[in-house]
Amino acid sequence: MSFQAYLDAVEKKTGLTPRQLVALAAEKGFDAPGTKAGPILAWLKEDYDLGRGHGMAMVHVITKGPQIDSRHVGTTGVHRDASDTLWLDGTATNPDA
Repeated sequence: MSFQAYLDAVEKKTGLTPRQLVALAAEKGFDAPGTKAGPILAWLKEDYDLGRGHGMAMVHVITKGPQIDSRHVGTTGVHRDASDTLWLDGTATNPDA
């Protein structure tokens, strides 16, 4: 599953775009430097019933932003993405969808 597919599944499960979840995480201070994954994963599980895989995708964009490693772009593996920048504004507005 591509990184973008994980984020799209998070939106489907929660009803919130990844950008909306990032904003909510920032309100809770989870975007602060040095924030560990554990507290973010616990919040996402408790409030949105997200599992570890989907939660870790959100941890990445909350703590590091939408850029991903370019080694996954244009590859033929199952974790390939079309771009090194993830779309956070929802599947309905994604120009690559």
